[in-house]
Amino acid sequence: MSWWEAVILGLVQGITEFLPISSSAHIRVIGPLLPHGADPGAAFTAIIQLGTEAAVLLYFRKDIARIISSWVRALAGKDGTSRAARFGAHNADARMGWWVILGSVPIVVLGFLFQDFIEGHLRNLYLTAAMLAIFGIVLGVADKVGRKQRELETLTSKDAILLGLAQAMALIPGVSRSGGTISMGLLLGLTREAAARYSFLLAIPAVLGSAGLELVTNADELTAAGGPGAVNTVIATIVAFAVGYVVIVWFLKLITHHTFWPFVWYRLGLAALIVALLGASVIPAL
Repeated sequence: MSWWEAVILGLVQGITEFLPISSSAHIRVIGPLLPHGADPGAAFTAIIQLGTEAAVLLYFRKDIARIISSWVRALAGKDGTSRAARFGAHNADARMGWWVILGSVPIVVLGFLFQDFIEGHLRNLYLTAAMLAIFGIVLGVADKVGRKQRELETLTSKDAILLGLAQAMALIPGVSRSGGTISMGLLLGLTREAAARYSFLLAIPAVLGSAGLELVTNADELTAAGGPGAVNTVIATIVAFAVGYVVIVWFLKLITHHTFWPFVWYRLGLAALIVALLGASVIPAL
């Protein structure tokens, strides 16, 4: 992989990570179309997500600091020593800390149990195309039927579990972490902005954990013969950070006035394009 190919993949990651269109699907498809001509691999895909996640940490730094501070305060009994008080009964930010923890459990457990299967069989592009189409329709239906009245302060433990299960579906390339979480949020009655904001916050533990695990277990993929290389991985990560920050700002402004349907049509079109490329043997399914 050359440095400019790494820049392209970083751009793709930064543009697609926060939109409900599956960044992993785009990286999976575009990799074989570049001169390097190969899937950059699960380790590369997970690690460059650190760039976009750094953009989340920067953009939401005040919210994150407030949530962590309130969570620690409540847990220490500063808001009351009862069990309910320690679990955020008197503070919405403390509750949000617990909901992010609770919502992170499904993807952590399933990702650990099925890591080999996810990094192998689930990267089949026919499956990716199917997930793009199916969950694109799910997003469209959720946007149409969702009441879009609830704010984040109204979330419950049940909501957190359901949103966590929706995020865990993104272990399958093509589903989209933000797309799955946003769809569930809309079905639960959240506003578009609330659903998107929660999807960003919920992704933090999952992405950091996934990238850390890949660094520990599969870092040799990066420097193996035909691999992307450590320097190119760093380049892609930096580009993803810069582009990702701009996309966060734009996306949150966009959804306050517009529906998610343009992303639905995009997903359906991309699914059809992938099937066409596979049928013409331009890219391999695995």
